[in-house]
Amino acid sequence: MTSYPSINLEKLPQHIAIIMDGNGRWAKGRGKLRIFGHSAGVTPVREASELCAELGVKYLTLYAFSTENWSRPKVEVDALMGLLVKTIRKETKTLMDNNIRLHAIGEIKSLPQECQDELAEAIEITKNNSRMQLNLALSYGSRWEIIEAVKKAALAGEDMKNFTAEILEKYLETTGMPDPELLIRTSGEHRISNFMLWQIAYSEIVILEKLWPDIRKADLVQAIEIYQKRERRFGGVEAVNSLQNLKS
Repeated sequence: MTSYPSINLEKLPQHIAIIMDGNGRWAKGRGKLRIFGHSAGVTPVREASELCAELGVKYLTLYAFSTENWSRPKVEVDALMGLLVKTIRKETKTLMDNNIRLHAIGEIKSLPQECQDELAEAIEITKNNSRMQLNLALSYGSRWEIIEAVKKAALAGEDMKNFTAEILEKYLETTGMPDPELLIRTSGEHRISNFMLWQIAYSEIVILEKLWPDIRKADLVQAIEIYQKRERRFGGVEAVNSLQNLKS
């Protein structure tokens, strides 16, 4: 049993992905530097991880830093990388306490060496945890991912003349994981922002108006409730409509 009776555990998504948007605007609205908003965004990351683990979600993917984010001012990028190192170091204990395994997707080798080392250490420490897998999308872009997957497939000697979705998925960053059933974006923006374009083909999308630093467990519970009220049809039609069409 959980503390969230409004959620039907039998219809729980196995994989939730979140575009954590609004840190900069949150800071600007308070007359602060953008990094202040990123720092404030650590709390909802912790709450999202704890909530999903408590409910029984098996995979949570957080869009932490995109390939496009490298174009931001150097002072902001450097501050973000420093915050990443500090946060991973501090939150590893939280991951262990909640039996959460850490994983990273993206062009990890493009991160500063200190970030790579801290990330690798946390992944190693948490590798045997089994309650949930937390994926951090770092230096990640979906177009990059798909291009890299095709390159890897070709180098591996796959039959490129008879290329299939199943072959491609073997080389994606998310290989071995289910596609996200639920994609949440905060800050009220209605964009995908080059995030998991292949994997979210049939995901339900829920837009939350709050900026990411203001997000708490109750907001994520609301997003899951919205998801559970929808009927996933994967490009088809409702069963009742199909029957009516056959009779007409």
